[in-house]
Amino acid sequence: MKEISSKDNKLIKYISKLQTSARFRREEKRFVAEGLRVCVEAVLSGADIVSVLVTENALNKHSEALRPLLVACSDVYLTSDKAMSAACDTQTPQGVVCLIKTLDNNIDLDTINNKYILAENVQDPSNLGTILRTADALGLSGVIMTKDCCDIYSPKVCRGAMGALYRVPFMIIDNAPDFIRDFNKTGSSFAAVVRDAQPVTSCSFEGKCLVAVGNEGNGLTDATANACSSRITIPMNSNAESLNAAIAAGILMWEMIK
Repeated sequence: MKEISSKDNKLIKYISKLQTSARFRREEKRFVAEGLRVCVEAVLSGADIVSVLVTENALNKHSEALRPLLVACSDVYLTSDKAMSAACDTQTPQGVVCLIKTLDNNIDLDTINNKYILAENVQDPSNLGTILRTADALGLSGVIMTKDCCDIYSPKVCRGAMGALYRVPFMIIDNAPDFIRDFNKTGSSFAAVVRDAQPVTSCSFEGKCLVAVGNEGNGLTDATANACSSRITIPMNSNAESLNAAIAAGILMWEMIK
């Protein structure tokens, strides 16, 4: 096991830049997982681990839990607390960081009876992470995202997804209306809107289908909503105008798999 003591170490600076720059993550085809559970989930899910950084305290405290990770990766660094803090996105690091190759979780759109959630311009990483986690828990076939969503490999998405990022098939698309119109040739699509729509509780999600949810503040664009074959809404108390994007997506996904 190699050692890193300085926060000015080349690998620490590289990881720190990956944590803060989506463009750098795309260029390098690498991202960072942080925290014991998220890192262990990565190796258990078959992600390609490049390097592991662990502090002495974390190693002593979680030696058994860390075993699969340390066995799977040959490039392991015992890292000082100061260097670990420089590499981490969180204020109170757990002392475990993984450098991982970007994933190959492609969606197979030709499969019959699959269920998808489509996120258009979702900007909050916590929301996107929760959507991934819920899709994983409910067994959805995949998550489709427009390219103007927040970066799926951002630190907050990774933490919010709690390992679902490694397991849920996903796809990033350029244009939601065009994608949906093509999807409608073999399946059905539903636009989640606030009003003038069928209650989701009375909808049938038989066969291959997707539900599109929109931006936290503005919802779906008119072009995307109009491209869908149906409009659905979540019935709410008259005092509530809307729901958090991740909560709404969770309710819709539950209705899809009932």
